[in-house]
Amino acid sequence: MLGLCSLVLSAGSIAAQNPIVRPGLYIADPSSHVWKDGKLYIYGSRDESPGYYCSHDHYVLSTTDLIHWEVTPDAFASSGTNDQVPYSDDILYAPDCQYKDGTYYLYYCLASAVNTEGVATSASPLGPFRNGKIMDLNGINQIDPCVFIDDDGQGYYIWGQFSAKMAKLKPNMVEIDKSTIREGIVTEKEHFFHEGGYMVKRNGIYYFIYAHMGRAGMPTCIGYATSGSPMGPFKYGGVIVDNDHCDPGNWNNHGSIAEFKGKWYVFYHRATHNSVTMRKACVEPIEFNDDGSIDEVEMTTQGVAGPLDALRKLDAERACLLSGNTRIVAFADDNEELTGIRNNDKAGYKYLDFGSGVDSISLRVAPGLHGGRIDIAVDNMWSPSVGYVVVPGKGDGKTWVTLSGKINGVQGIHALWLRFEGQGDDLYNVDWLKFSSK
Repeated sequence: MLGLCSLVLSAGSIAAQNPIVRPGLYIADPSSHVWKDGKLYIYGSRDESPGYYCSHDHYVLSTTDLIHWEVTPDAFASSGTNDQVPYSDDILYAPDCQYKDGTYYLYYCLASAVNTEGVATSASPLGPFRNGKIMDLNGINQIDPCVFIDDDGQGYYIWGQFSAKMAKLKPNMVEIDKSTIREGIVTEKEHFFHEGGYMVKRNGIYYFIYAHMGRAGMPTCIGYATSGSPMGPFKYGGVIVDNDHCDPGNWNNHGSIAEFKGKWYVFYHRATHNSVTMRKACVEPIEFNDDGSIDEVEMTTQGVAGPLDALRKLDAERACLLSGNTRIVAFADDNEELTGIRNNDKAGYKYLDFGSGVDSISLRVAPGLHGGRIDIAVDNMWSPSVGYVVVPGKGDGKTWVTLSGKINGVQGIHALWLRFEGQGDDLYNVDWLKFSSK
């Protein structure tokens, strides 16, 4: 288990580009909401180990601009000093939150097979959420709760795997009307539904967002279905974003969409550590077509901030695409690296602005025993080389050096690719990179 649980003890700023969480903090399953104060909030799982999903506490992310994020730790916990689940010490899986009449309701789920889902309350969107109580779901105990409130004030409780369940909430927000339970709102067979339901309404259309498993037999996508009624029937819509190739151990996705200051965004997560259980929240802008459909967007490094300045230091863990064995791993409480690098591995970054041109690159590298070479390309991973950096051998993979190489003929906005070459395993580790101009 990584010793990352106590990294964030108070609120602090984190970086603008993807992932939106800082090095050493792993927030997955982002459920996004804009409350009456105008801020956007993210409620999600907190991962802490490559050996199991999630943890015993939830953090909350919040922002006024999608650029500067604040982290509020220990908003809710099922164990430890802030334990608010007296009937269980199980790990907390993906949550959601809703607001009504001055109270914020945190809907949580546990790893247990019984009494899986519950609800806690707070007067603040940041918590602390207290007094966790069991949600009686008529014996249908699954995971991934979501609550949607329609324009008429009626709340709907959504949960389940493979076949989504839905029921009307009673006005107290902590009980469902069991007579309204419906199975199969969206299904694996008809909609590629895996888990992670979430609902919003736009222009009279209800959008059911979920982890979509229609590609490669894995739920790597955020998909959607639409309806003219909150309980369906829902028509399959397509994929909004696919996180495949973010990490060699990637398995799932889980997220949401939200409107913020007149624009819409998809929130999702990407894997790290060659693990299905160490994930990081990310965001991409999305657009709606005139018919209400949503076009698929790609994973990027830039997120909502626009192309990144190539003349500024870029942390290697910002790679949005990885090919081969390389993965992102924490090597300090507040720093991560590209590691596990083998010959012909690649890392991609989208997008960088090279301005009127650059003529050199510097990389902070920890050489391994055999060393090798880092080839630089733009646009595609197979594009011709625009430069390279030689990495000496006889290193221990832990001692950092800054290496430089010449770059030819790159200006304007491009995707960046690092192509790794050498013999043997663990060729070298990479911490950051930066371009320079004359």
